Amino acid sequence: MKNTILSLIAVAAISLAFNNPIEKQSVSIDTSKSEITWRAYKVLGKHHGPLTLKDGTIDFKDGDIVGGKFTMDMTTIDCDDLSGDSKGKLVGHLKSDDFFSVESHPTSTFVIKSSKTTGKGQYEITGDLTVKGQTHSITFPATVLKQGDGLVANARMSIDRTKYNVRYGSGKFFDGLGDNMIYDNFDIEVSLVINETVNL
Repeated sequence: MKNTILSLIAVAAISLAFNNPIEKQSVSIDTSKSEITWRAYKVLGKHHGPLTLKDGTIDFKDGDIVGGKFTMDMTTIDCDDLSGDSKGKLVGHLKSDDFFSVESHPTSTFVIKSSKTTGKGQYEITGDLTVKGQTHSITFPATVLKQGDGLVANARMSIDRTKYNVRYGSGKFFDGLGDNMIYDNFDIEVSLVINETVNL
């Protein structure tokens, strides 16, 4: 009789486990602690600067990334390697229609479409990046590590700006640029801080 009761308890526990799968956990990004840095390159040098994350969430299930959505405030684009009038001129140009048209496109978004685990805390992320109303799929590596009671997610992606109608100074579309040519690909580095507990 005792064995029968134990067997029934075991069957009930197994049934409960299968009927109650682990729910997807959506966690918010701490935008005050997270950082986004852009890096652009030209024949005679390079520039870099910050960009503010307006909001963002990452979805986890069974300890792995399964989704997420992020909004970047393009009006906050800035430059860290220049100062004074030179800085003001570059930042103004980046916000103009030659580059990111921030007046008509104040935000850019990224939506995770799929994620593949490549190692402990390591992922290959694929998603849709929308800039200036143009949406294209990009794939890049990312890591997620425990930090205190939360997590930090780091990634670096290379983006072909010409796909998003950002063609100023591109040798692909303009001839005779010489030393004034700006390379088509620029990098985005992100460090996203999550204050919530996630079981990885």
